[in-house]
Formats: sequence, structure tokens, C-alpha cells
Amino acid sequence: MFLSGWRWLGFLLLHTLVLAVTAKRARRNVLFIMADDLRTTLGCYGDPVVKSPNIDQLASKSQVFLNAYAQQAVCGPSRTSMLTSRRPDTTRLYDFNSYWRVHAGNYTTLPQYFKSRGYFTMSVGKIFHPGIASNHTDDFPYSWSVPAYHPPSFAYEKSKMCKGVDGKLHVNLLCAVNVTEQPGQTLPDLESTDEAVRLLRHRANDDTPFFLAVGFHKPHIPFRIPQEYLRLYPLDQMTLAPDPSVPKLLPRVAYNPWVDLRRRDDVQQLNVSFPYGPIPKDFQLRIRQHYFAAVSYMDAQVGRLLSALDELGLADNTMVVFSSDHGWSLGEHGEWAKYSNFDVSTRVPLMFYVPGVTAARSWPEEESTFPFIDVFSQSEHSFKTDRVIRNVVELVDVFPTVSYLAGLKAPAPCPDVSFKEELCTEGDNLAYTFRHRERGEDEEDIAFSQYPRPADTPQENSDLPDLKDIKIMGYSLRSWDYRYTLWLGFNSKTYEVNASDVHAGELYMLEDDPGQDNNLYNDNDHGLMMRKMGGLHQAVSLQKRMRLQLLYLTAGMKTSRRKV
Repeated sequence: MFLSGWRWLGFLLLHTLVLAVTAKRARRNVLFIMADDLRTTLGCYGDPVVKSPNIDQLASKSQVFLNAYAQQAVCGPSRTSMLTSRRPDTTRLYDFNSYWRVHAGNYTTLPQYFKSRGYFTMSVGKIFHPGIASNHTDDFPYSWSVPAYHPPSFAYEKSKMCKGVDGKLHVNLLCAVNVTEQPGQTLPDLESTDEAVRLLRHRANDDTPFFLAVGFHKPHIPFRIPQEYLRLYPLDQMTLAPDPSVPKLLPRVAYNPWVDLRRRDDVQQLNVSFPYGPIPKDFQLRIRQHYFAAVSYMDAQVGRLLSALDELGLADNTMVVFSSDHGWSLGEHGEWAKYSNFDVSTRVPLMFYVPGVTAARSWPEEESTFPFIDVFSQSEHSFKTDRVIRNVVELVDVFPTVSYLAGLKAPAPCPDVSFKEELCTEGDNLAYTFRHRERGEDEEDIAFSQYPRPADTPQENSDLPDLKDIKIMGYSLRSWDYRYTLWLGFNSKTYEVNASDVHAGELYMLEDDPGQDNNLYNDNDHGLMMRKMGGLHQAVSLQKRMRLQLLYLTAGMKTSRRKV
């Protein structure tokens, strides 16, 4: 009996080892979740106000990247960049008005790559930016095995659906509603969650691996959300942004005049002057309240989706990726919305749940992996996130990382000029970070973002200029210690940037100035630096030039800090 027990134990150990080896080789399903306009206002990112228990629970079983950055802080260009793993200068999409396969190159997308490797690929909600930017088809049939699903109720998103104080319906920014009074008694993200759960049920017993992308529309404006979520954020407990004024040394070209907010009926009634006039403080508090409530509403949909994944027995063989297309300013620097190069606009949440890697696989008798958490009845939750990466990463890194972690080969790095390369990556495969503990600050890690402008001063189209109107491109490097931005002359016909045509610059030392309010850039220092670097070969890329410039400009700062 004793011997047979040992044999049984040995069999179990051998079986476990076999399962582990098989798991490493087997292809994982992928659940790819994207929020819209979500900054890192989440509990798992240290936000003390926002209630996001379901995403926090996901983070506790994931590897979380604390400093991930989008390549352009607006929906279409950012999503196309992330899904092709090419930067906006390669996709040549800076607005919403072109399709990369026609306009730039026939680049393979992340879901297309999985589809070509035998996956059944599906899209629900907002993944690609709809319209011209994805050929009016969400890039079907290239990227998806079946046509993308869009919630029918989204058709009302820009209609007069918001009840004002006058009792009439308006196109408002603040639009908390009674869902039972909405068309179909539903909202877009509710419908998208229902459809995603239906698709999971359909795929649960199919041997073909799947790639399911689910894009939630919130917290994108308008804040058309169930009104009960406002109860989580009493208005008398809301606070203004820590830096609500326009910084004195902020270049005018860098300022985002938040025109899309100004067009809303309730904001127009405020008679705010263009471009810098501040929104009244009481309305600022209400914007922040509604944004936080929209995050909690979206979190509940993530919770519904993950609990369904769990209940269907898919959590042990499905990788979950959660991120956003870019952030959103909530009054910092006197700005609202995205449309800038600041951290509040470019920094996004990014986490990867990989069963057997970031979290142990569950046994049948164990509790659920992702039980749904009702924020109203179970508001106090505390989750510990052990696996965090603090060094800087980018959304162009997502494609190669997801591919590798799912069991596919990661695309090869792109050459310097890659317009004719269909499959390659301008990002890095972050899979190595799952195998090795982070050892500390890596000054070599850089995120590179950009934003176009039509002029040196704020205009009505500064937030989202059409390609033909772009005259200036703001290129921004984000390192561990600094954010360095140059606003350079840009030719929209040839897509060429003139690195010697400097319209303005920004330099922020993040240890002393995490909010990026004190611009240290000096025209004289830049002129001297440019003369010293005049011998650089023309073939040196703008990214490399700006890296060298940052090292030059900050060398003295680091020396002085060491002396202190």
C-alpha cells in the first residue's frame, strides 16, 4: 500500500511536469480587451479615488506594466499603430482619414497574424477605429474570421439623449441616464459584453484556438452611462486636478484647446473663452466625477466578461490582455481630453494575464479565477499585484509580446525603412520580462510619441488636424527620468520632418516635476547642442537624434544632482 502510494505520487509529479511542458508549447486562446480614453486611473495603478475592483483583480493575477505609452494620443492613429506594431510615421495615419493598406503599406495586423496561424479571430465593439481608417469594415476580412460586431445602440451616442435641467434632451458631455429610458433599454458597452459572452460560449467546446478582441467605448465622451454609478463618487468628495492652470512656460503649440468638449451643449452654456479660458470649477468637478463613474461602469463590464471566461472553463488556457488606446486629461495643465504629448494623455494601463505564468493554474476544487465583483455591494477590495514592471514600454510592443506568449513566433524587428515589409515590428518583445525580475531603472528604455498641429498657436482644428493642414509635428521621448519634446516643421505632402526647424521645445525632470509643469527647455542650450551635433550623418533617425540630444541636455542636470 505504501509503495503504491509513492507510485501514485510519482505519477502525479510526472503528470504535472508533462502538463507544464505541454502548456509551454500549446497555443493559448487570447482575450484582448481595450478601453477607450482610459488613463491609469485604476486602483491597481495606485489611484485612491477610482473604484475598479474587477480590473484590479485581473491585475493581481497578471504582469502589470506601470509605464506604458501610446504612440499618438488619439483613437485612430493609436489603434492602428498598436495593431500593426508600426509607428504613426510608418502607418502615415495622423487623423481618421486614410487606410494604411492603401496609404502606407500592406501591413499585417495582430489579429490577422493570429488568423493566418489557424486562430478563429473575432472583434466586438471598438477595436480598430471605425470608418475610413479601417476601410469601413474594421479591416475585415484581413483581420477577422467573421465581420466585426458593433452594438446597435451606439447609433444614438451622438444624438440628443441627455436630459438637461430644462427637461429637454441635449447632446451633452455629462450624460448619466436611466438605462430603461434609453432606446432598447440598453447601452453600447452592455450590448458588447453580451455579444462577447455569447461568442465565448460558442467557442468554449471548439478545438480551434480563438482570438477575441473586445473594445469598450467608455470612458470616452459623452459620459452616457448608467446614472447609479455617480453614487460611487459624491460630488462633495471630488477634487480638482493638482495642476489645473496652464503652465507659464508651456509652448503655445503644445496646448490642446479641447474643442470636442466645447461643442457639447452643456459646455457651450458655460461661455468659456477660446483657447485658454478655464472651465468653472464646479463643472470641472462634475467632469471628473462622470469620468470616474464611467471607469467603474466599464470595469463592471470587464468583470462580467472575465467571470464568463472563468465559468466556461477557459481561464486556464486563455491569455487576457487589457489596455487602452491612450489617456485623457482631467484638467491637468488647464487641458481636457487627449490630443497632447503629456503623460496624462499618452500613458495607458497595460497588463497580461498568462495562465501558468503570471498565475498558477486552478484545480477544479479551487475557487474561481475571476469571480464577478459588484462594486455597489462589495465596494471595499484590496488586491496585491506582485508582478510589476516599472520601466518604460510602448503599445507597439504589444503585437510581438502577445504573439510570443500565445505560443506563436514573434515578428522580426523592422528595418529602418519598412514600408514594403508586410510583417515586422517596430516594438520590442517584452516576453523576457516575464522570465526575469526587473533589476531596477533602465535608462535605455524609451517611449516615443508624437502629435500633429496645424499652427504655432491654438486653432479650432489643433486637436485633430486633417493631414493636409499639419504643419508641425511634436515628437516626444519619455524615459525613466525625463520627458523631452520637440515641435518640428512637418511637410504633410512628403511626410518629411525638418529636424532643424524647431518651433518649440519642452523638457521636464520627472523626479522633481512628475506632473510636467516646469518646462526646463532653453533655446540657447538647444542651439549650442545643435551646433555640436552638426556632424551627425543625415541617415541617423530622429529617434536616435533625440536620444543623443536628451543625453546632452540632461548631463549637467545629473551631475549637479549628484553633488547635492
